[in-house]
Amino acid sequence: MQSTDTIKYWFPWFVLPRAKQFKLFLILVILFSLLYLKADAADIYVSLKGNDTYAGTKEKPLATLHSAIRKARELRRLNDASIKGGINIIINKGFYQLYEPVMLRPEDSGTKDSPTLIIAEANEKVILSGGIKIKGWKKLTGTVAGLPKEAIGKVWISDLPNFDGSDLQFRQLWVNGKKAIRAKNYNGDAMGRILSWDSKKQTCKIPLQKNINLANIRGMEMLIHQWWAIANLRVKSVKIEKNTAELSFMQPESRIQSEHPWPAPWISDKTGNSAFYLSNAIQFLNEPGEWFEDLQNHKLYYWPKASENMANAEIIAPALENLVKIEGTIDHPVSFVGFKGISFEHSSWLRPSKQGYVPHQAGMYMLDAYKLKQAGTPDKPTLENQAWVGRPASAVEVTYANHTIFESCRFEHLASTGLDLKKGTADNEIKGNLFKDIGGSAILVGTFSDEATEVHLPYNPSDQREISTNDQIENNLITDVTNEDWGAVGIGAGYVRGIRILHNEISDVSYSGISMGWGWTKTQNAMKNNTIKGNKIHHYGKHMYDVAGIYTLSAQPGSLITENVVDSIYKAPFAHLPDHWFYLYTDEGSSYFTIKNNWTPAEKYLQNANGPDNLWENNGPKVEEGIKQNAGLEKPFQYLLNEKEPHSDRGINQAEDQSVVFELIFKTDHLPSEHTLKTFAKENNLLPDAIYKWNNRLVIYTSSLKVESLQQTLKRLNPSEIKLYDNPFYDFNREKNCGDKAVAEWENIILSANLVKDEKMQNEYLNYHKTQFEKWPEISKGFCNAEFQRLAIFKKDRQLMLIISIPKGKKLDDLNPKTTLNNPKVDEWNAIMKKYQEGIEGTKPDEVWVFFKPVE
Repeated sequence: MQSTDTIKYWFPWFVLPRAKQFKLFLILVILFSLLYLKADAADIYVSLKGNDTYAGTKEKPLATLHSAIRKARELRRLNDASIKGGINIIINKGFYQLYEPVMLRPEDSGTKDSPTLIIAEANEKVILSGGIKIKGWKKLTGTVAGLPKEAIGKVWISDLPNFDGSDLQFRQLWVNGKKAIRAKNYNGDAMGRILSWDSKKQTCKIPLQKNINLANIRGMEMLIHQWWAIANLRVKSVKIEKNTAELSFMQPESRIQSEHPWPAPWISDKTGNSAFYLSNAIQFLNEPGEWFEDLQNHKLYYWPKASENMANAEIIAPALENLVKIEGTIDHPVSFVGFKGISFEHSSWLRPSKQGYVPHQAGMYMLDAYKLKQAGTPDKPTLENQAWVGRPASAVEVTYANHTIFESCRFEHLASTGLDLKKGTADNEIKGNLFKDIGGSAILVGTFSDEATEVHLPYNPSDQREISTNDQIENNLITDVTNEDWGAVGIGAGYVRGIRILHNEISDVSYSGISMGWGWTKTQNAMKNNTIKGNKIHHYGKHMYDVAGIYTLSAQPGSLITENVVDSIYKAPFAHLPDHWFYLYTDEGSSYFTIKNNWTPAEKYLQNANGPDNLWENNGPKVEEGIKQNAGLEKPFQYLLNEKEPHSDRGINQAEDQSVVFELIFKTDHLPSEHTLKTFAKENNLLPDAIYKWNNRLVIYTSSLKVESLQQTLKRLNPSEIKLYDNPFYDFNREKNCGDKAVAEWENIILSANLVKDEKMQNEYLNYHKTQFEKWPEISKGFCNAEFQRLAIFKKDRQLMLIISIPKGKKLDDLNPKTTLNNPKVDEWNAIMKKYQEGIEGTKPDEVWVFFKPVE
């Protein structure tokens, strides 16, 4: 027994070298207390120099983690006295190649007082790898059929490794720790645009490229960008017609891709058709850093970069889809096991190569999907599509487990999901880990949809133990993930309950940072009491759109999104709707959320088809600085920031915040109550003083960033007409026109009138205002004297909306006379304007401008 060693592995080894004297003192106190608590723990050692026939002591270590787990299992079975304080499986440094997943079963469970921990030896890197090192490289002499001319004399070749009795098939290759590029027809970030998609024939036409022959297509794939997801389609045949090629695809992905309605290929003269590239053909091997696997001839080709020396390069291909599986049952979960300081690397995922890959959302791929001939289901009368999904493979998979922990680990160089808490997980902790260079999502938690269940059906199992409950994800760095499946997410939570996602930093993801919820339903379900707090999300949306830093779905009572920072969304080069991106996005069915105190550069949020009782409060650029500073990794975990992937040089989207006016016209006596309007404001992120009324009309004066949401949600108030005024033809601005700064707080006066029906007179009115600042400077001078902060006029058809902004606490009746004080030109202007204006419907005979009063 090595009790002192036990303590240094239990406590995170990375803190000590970075601690200052006072922190070191505190750590020593903790260590001594842990020494007392864990004095009876059993230690089992594993080393590359060990042997599985040894005893597993420090002097005689075992050779494999598999044997160490078996030894720990036997100690528990026999209730050995040595395990009173727990079991530590301590792994010496090195690269441990796995030939099968490491399994932890119910029999491996510990207890609260006696957990089983798998720990890296102090200050050492331990890699559990699902990959194979490929050796025996030689420079290719001569040529190979299809190899581009520019590659001749530059490509190296190796035999494919034999892993399970046949050539190893793989989709990733890492050279000296960097992912190489599977040969593709467009270099760098470039992509082409499809010409058309024929759903009936299940074919796609693309432009032909010069100097690229599409004759040899065995194994070729097409990646197509569509809305919020990509699809990987195996090419079955190519038909050349002049300057175009018509592609057909393998089943089942051909049928699914052509039948499902969302997301679908995009065809648009205005914004461009869906982007694509082709991959996995020798004729695409035309630049350094690319590779091609020739399964027909059992060879691997690679064109090294100038900085790479093939004589000593470490080249690894993945072989295992799962590296670790913690697998219990609903009645016998795995409990109190954990990993600390371990690196999980080189996982594979071959579904796209074997069955194609057409995702629905968040990396969940469609097993079947189609558009309904007649829309509607019992839960959703307007639903037009049906889909059943599968879940991508993960490097580390946890099912029916509680009180597990992953702390200070590294999840790197992985093909699909990094860590997946699939179902029946409770009170698990994912803390202080690095997730980097991952093809899919970094972390997934909870059921999304069982394969047998249609995705829009609410999930609420009769046995609540199925629900992932009270799991915690905190202080993890997630960077450069979703780099193959662009529609995957940083952290994805399905039907979860009581989850806490706290103080993570997420950057360089292709789609959304955090996605929580599933089902697209307002119906109450398994989800409730979820929290997303204190996270820092930036440089996201690298490839996709319809995207957000934080995204939610469906009803989640008692759930909270607070004190997060969301910033810097990339300009996705092939986004079909370039402005359809958001910082916060509560999507279909999102209900019962409180969203407050989140810092974003602007209030560019979307509430799409939300349910009831969402509270939006104090979000945007005015959130207090302390919240902004405290988001992201907390101090003990900020050392992880050294691992952050450099950001792309791609541009960052900037939200243009302009004023707009909505006018809602109701049938007489059908205006919503003031209580209804206050509730609506809270649910739709509106300021309390944003809503005004006159007779049977309401006006909402707000930001253009809220237009997309309000165009949907305003319908719930049942107006007979909704009008949007979004382009002011006149705009007096105090800072610009008076030369002094606006006051800190102001309030708005809203008036409306009509222009006369004569079009010639309407144009005269507009021309007066176009030239007013130059030809009638006295008018601006009067506004400056009256302390007007802004005066804007909007027009819709012939109706005008006038917004006068004045310092808060002052009255327009007191300020307005100042516009004409010693300024007769203002009276002259007003007299001219009278002939162009008349009252709107419902005004009295002599009434022209009507005042909309704030809803109290």
